[in-house]
Amino acid sequence: MSLQGPILVIADNSGLAQALADAGAFPIVESSWAGARTALGEVKPSAIVASAPAAAETDAAMALAERAAKLTPFVPFMSRVSDGATVAMPHAMAVEESASPARVVARLSAALRLRTLHATTLSRARALKEERNIVAELPAGDPLDDATVLLMGRGRHHATLSVAVGERMGVIGALSVETAARCLTARDIDGIVIGEGLGAPAVDAFLTILADDSRFRDLPVALLGSGHDIAALPNFVSACDPMVLLSHVTPLVRLHAFETALKRLLASIECKGMLDPHTGLLRSDAFGRALDLAIEDAAGRGAVFSLARFSFDEPIDRRSSIDAARLVSRLMRDSDFACRQDDGSILFVFGDTELRHAHVVARRLASVLKHTMVRPNREQQGVSPSITLATLKPSDTALTLLTRVAPRSVAAA
Repeated sequence: MSLQGPILVIADNSGLAQALADAGAFPIVESSWAGARTALGEVKPSAIVASAPAAAETDAAMALAERAAKLTPFVPFMSRVSDGATVAMPHAMAVEESASPARVVARLSAALRLRTLHATTLSRARALKEERNIVAELPAGDPLDDATVLLMGRGRHHATLSVAVGERMGVIGALSVETAARCLTARDIDGIVIGEGLGAPAVDAFLTILADDSRFRDLPVALLGSGHDIAALPNFVSACDPMVLLSHVTPLVRLHAFETALKRLLASIECKGMLDPHTGLLRSDAFGRALDLAIEDAAGRGAVFSLARFSFDEPIDRRSSIDAARLVSRLMRDSDFACRQDDGSILFVFGDTELRHAHVVARRLASVLKHTMVRPNREQQGVSPSITLATLKPSDTALTLLTRVAPRSVAAA
């Protein structure tokens, strides 16, 4: 992808501006920290690349970062940092000063692709509002609150990494490369943190697999240690200190979670607002309309379908509830549809499925949820969803069918 400018380069004396120009970036506007705020307003850059601010420039850098974070569409903010140091500005992508210009260009290109996706989503949301008066917007809050990170390995720093990551994001633990590979295909992962305790050949092979698969190429990957530099992974970072490692990878995880949210919103816009951008499932009102149509269609074809309600007897937090709904969205067939209710339960319609077969599939779904849902407290036991099932009868309406799986029902047929 071309580096579409203008790109604002701040206080850089390392030849980075020339490296960006050589990579095709145009135009490039150079500025000092003192003039950066004025340049931001005048230039309206598509990206900002800055060197590490000096002590006297920290206030100006923080103010610029806060202002840039509020711009729409998203404006990538990349900050060079000294090797082994944390980034001074929140939300800024850190790039160590020892990183090659190719690394900076690759990471900036990946971030600009996200900017293009954001601009496209905003444009289609405006069009939907104008055409059908339907408001489609991103969920409020920090995308990091909905992010899920795969934590690999074990060793003396594992507890530190687990606690630090778990304070802000959902965590899935994997003690082996094989387990991690299965998680990647089964879950929505926003980043990978690789700790100690895994053999170097296994780690090298895992990183090679990530680099060779286009699905994971832009995924943030953080490795505790040194000696690795995977050029094909633009969002690869490494550090010997766990907290430095997390400070470098966290902004990248936030951006990946933001990208995932944009894709869900774009899918909702394409469905004229019928999908919940939080979960990828139908909104409650859209589910009701889909259920009415399914009953009408089944009556016309003489077909049958089944309805299941997955509820959670144990109290679960919002993150766990959203995580369960997203898992369900990945497991649906084309003939199925579902929605998440306000109490966290999930209504799931198994298209063209009799009660006996729906019971088997529902139990499998419940098992997946039990073993893979992210819990805020990893010491808690896994959640065991309760299942209530009903199958369509000739006399059923949407109301009577939903009543048979309502919370007061123990079982229905």
